[in-house]
Amino acid sequence: MHKIPSLCDSHAHLSRRTLLGAGAGAGLMSALAQRLAWAEQSGVTESGRPKSVILLWLEGGPSQLETFDPHAGTSIGGDVAAIGTSVAGLEVADTLPQVAERMHLGSLVRSVTGKEGDHERAIYNVKTGYRPDPTLVHPSIGAILCHEFPESLEIPRHISISPQNSPGRGGYLGPTYDAFKIDDPKSPVPDLKASVQGDRQQRRLQDLEWIESRFRRGRLRDLDQNRTLHETSTQAALRMMTSEQVKAFDVSNEPQQVLDRFGDSAFGRGCLAATRLIQAGVRCVEVTLGGWDSHITNHSLQSARCEILDPALAALLDRLEEEDLLATTLVVCGGEFGRTPQINPAEGRDHWPHGFSTFLAGCGIRRGGVFGATSPTPKLDSENPLVDLQNPVTVADLHATILSAVGVPYDEELATPIGRPLKRSEGSPIVQIMDS
Repeated sequence: MHKIPSLCDSHAHLSRRTLLGAGAGAGLMSALAQRLAWAEQSGVTESGRPKSVILLWLEGGPSQLETFDPHAGTSIGGDVAAIGTSVAGLEVADTLPQVAERMHLGSLVRSVTGKEGDHERAIYNVKTGYRPDPTLVHPSIGAILCHEFPESLEIPRHISISPQNSPGRGGYLGPTYDAFKIDDPKSPVPDLKASVQGDRQQRRLQDLEWIESRFRRGRLRDLDQNRTLHETSTQAALRMMTSEQVKAFDVSNEPQQVLDRFGDSAFGRGCLAATRLIQAGVRCVEVTLGGWDSHITNHSLQSARCEILDPALAALLDRLEEEDLLATTLVVCGGEFGRTPQINPAEGRDHWPHGFSTFLAGCGIRRGGVFGATSPTPKLDSENPLVDLQNPVTVADLHATILSAVGVPYDEELATPIGRPLKRSEGSPIVQIMDS
């Protein structure tokens, strides 16, 4: 059962406002009652399996019109055709034929909106739910999940595969919640074998402990559990080096037929590794597929990316469904923004945060759902870019939905290191795509 935090629990992070409002205990009891209510849908299921997240991160801005929201045959439709899916009345672009056959497994949100049109700022916004703030670094979904539900694992619980420049960060929760980064899973995780063995390694560890003990002198008050961050990291690395759980990273022992299903790509192997890592107990795995920034030759570039995405996402959903993991694993597929409805003179599409698509599946997300819509004949009103959207969904709303699905109190306040109370999300869950 999910642990209910107490005043003496440093993990609880009860906010300043909660404590000030406690009065004679009524406010505190109210906060605990809220936590009890959340515990009923906490991040650990009755079967004992934790709820986890797999984020398929499409960095660069995938075009909604060439993927999940085609308007074929219109002035904005480009060169794609629309094809039917396993959900009656729902069409996606013909670039995703395998995914089309699995749309009944999740819900599609076609009206996500952000306020950032720059790659770096928009990536931060979508990965944290907040716009960049020079005074604070916000944590990513994986960091929040690991912080909320601490458990022991011999390998990292927050992992980013082929992260390029944007792995999930711990932000104000601390660097221990940063994502552990690896590249293409066809290669072994680097640095897991000691450079020396036996007595030589033990002597080196003893020498290192002597140095650390000298550093600790006079600093114990500032250290967590009388350890430096370096010591904590060293102990975690040593546990990982000898752990059987490391095998979850290795996809080489999978049958060739399975490897082929995910596609012959680093992204496909990353998706396969993600399913193995989730089975091992990892809380969040990000798998990045970059290269979606199509200011020129949009159709050919987006189509080429979809050739990689299509088999990998389809096989990922199949594998999770076959292994009975989809009920406890939330799959999120999307990027930092979409592409403009109009095609520019270079046959490209530019940045567009005013109505793009995100696909979600698992963890109580309604199957076969669709929410929001864009217009096939947009007015492109620069004064009101959302005028063409039905049911706009903010990035904060998307985050609140994700957190709610995995059992995290999305509106609970945490105290940042400077004592500033801050909600995990400023949005509201999209209840229309969530099973009651």
